[in-house]
Amino acid sequence: MDLRKLKTLIDLVSESNVSELEITEAEGKVRIVKSMGAVVAAPAVAYAPVAAAPVQVPVAPVVAAAPAAVAEAAAPSAAAGHVVKSPMVGTYYRASSPGAKPFVEVGSVVKEGDPICIVEAMKILNEIEADKSGTVTQILVENGQPVEYGQPLFVIE
Repeated sequence: MDLRKLKTLIDLVSESNVSELEITEAEGKVRIVKSMGAVVAAPAVAYAPVAAAPVQVPVAPVVAAAPAAVAEAAAPSAAAGHVVKSPMVGTYYRASSPGAKPFVEVGSVVKEGDPICIVEAMKILNEIEADKSGTVTQILVENGQPVEYGQPLFVIE
């Protein structure tokens, strides 16, 4: 991929509301992710012609919050109880609307099938239901936080 084209794409991402861009061309695949106000471009798979020198794209260092995220990710496996994981990528919400009462709090007793949160994906609000009956002992994400597929959300005992 042409370095000028890559620079233009990075500028477009940094100036827009787009947080992630992935482009696949014959030469390879490039993924540009905007995080914490900085734009990071990293080739996912780089195919360079034999005659041309490979282009290295500088990658920003890992954000300092990563160790905390690793500690949070390790906590559910160490915690006793059933871990409820996100079934999709999206934005986690504790309540059905900004002023509404949260679906569950720590100490709430839930039955299998009870709604426990909402994950918004592509402007669609998806109610996430408890897949086990019990008491909510931990809420592992903050309201409005983006979540990944399979990310632990709650611990139910």
